[in-house]
Amino acid sequence: MKARSFFLCLALGVPGIAHCASPDAGQTLFQTQCVACHGASAEGNAALGAPALAGQPADYLRRQLQHFRDGQRGTQPGDTGGALMAPLAKTLTDTDAQAVADYLSGLAQPVVAASLQGDAGNGGKLYQAKCAACHGGKGEGNPAFSAPRLTQVGDQYLLRQVQHFRQGLRGYDGQDRYGKQMKMMAGTVNDAELQDILVHLEQLGAQ
Repeated sequence: MKARSFFLCLALGVPGIAHCASPDAGQTLFQTQCVACHGASAEGNAALGAPALAGQPADYLRRQLQHFRDGQRGTQPGDTGGALMAPLAKTLTDTDAQAVADYLSGLAQPVVAASLQGDAGNGGKLYQAKCAACHGGKGEGNPAFSAPRLTQVGDQYLLRQVQHFRQGLRGYDGQDRYGKQMKMMAGTVNDAELQDILVHLEQLGAQ
């Protein structure tokens, strides 16, 4: 976990009274609110449709928590996972969201089992042509473009999220600039091509 040099003050709901938490507030928040779905080490849970979060860029994680909280994600009918996340995110302040994101970004990247089959060679070509400019040549993510890591997140989760972008369950809010970009890109590959890309990412993550 990254060392933190400041204290996080969490309001208790009583006017004029605040509780100053320790620098471990992000870990505490994760363990009390997130671990049941995302796993003790943030390794994800495929059975629950929960992605691995460990090792993702902090800025990306913080932004997604804020999007869930502010209605930019998780409000569309049919997004069952988002509907679970939104009320949890609404309990977080900006400081809380940053603390959780910082904690998760400092965790070791997990090993997530692959479940898809496809043509990894074709997927590699498609990935380089359509995805690498933002997400990195090896799926490592790119903070400069606010693009998350795509390896060892969970192939079924990634498959479902691209489908959500296509269906308008993500990227629907005008304030979600990066989501709108992904919504457009999700429509440039068919189902077979998408599966090939995900198999390629599985292989990258196993290296």
